[in-house]
Amino acid sequence: MPDTSLRRAEIERKTLETQITATLNLDGTGDVHLDTELPFFSHMLHQSIWHGRMDLHLTARGDLAVDAHHTVEDIGIVLGQTLAKAIGTKESIQRYGHAYVPLDEALSRVVVDFSGRPHLTYPVQFTRPWVSDFDTDLLREFFQGFVNHAQLTLHIDNLRGENTHHQAESIFKAFGIALHNATRMNTREGTPSTKGML
Repeated sequence: MPDTSLRRAEIERKTLETQITATLNLDGTGDVHLDTELPFFSHMLHQSIWHGRMDLHLTARGDLAVDAHHTVEDIGIVLGQTLAKAIGTKESIQRYGHAYVPLDEALSRVVVDFSGRPHLTYPVQFTRPWVSDFDTDLLREFFQGFVNHAQLTLHIDNLRGENTHHQAESIFKAFGIALHNATRMNTREGTPSTKGML
């Protein structure tokens, strides 16, 4: 079985639009340090990482004078790259994970498969387009960037909800727990696929 002490990675991404550094430990305790200049989005990421029992240190600077699109999408890209690097060959991971998370009136379900095939299903309808000064359309961009670079299948459903903050937070908590469940180690040797590879 692979040594879980090695399941950590660091990625730095610099473009003309954003500069992002991230260090991720899959087998952490929920040690989270985020500096994105986007308070609501940082709050959502914090929920995912803490409830997913990972450690993440991430700093992001982007062209927020334009809008938050590039920053949010590129954080998704970097987090996906960092996760893919940390998980390595995927040997002996559970592969599949899911979670249902309520937050008062809101209920969300997230299902993940470390399939090696990037796919996002995201039929989420928020009750309001904004939370404070954050555009909720950008959450899809985050998850799409993440999926493309983590090379996994992700299904996200908000089953019910009235408060937009509650809808988003229940999604991000379920996302972290589903990732935790899918990346846990099991006693079966080898890659979790009948094909012998992912």
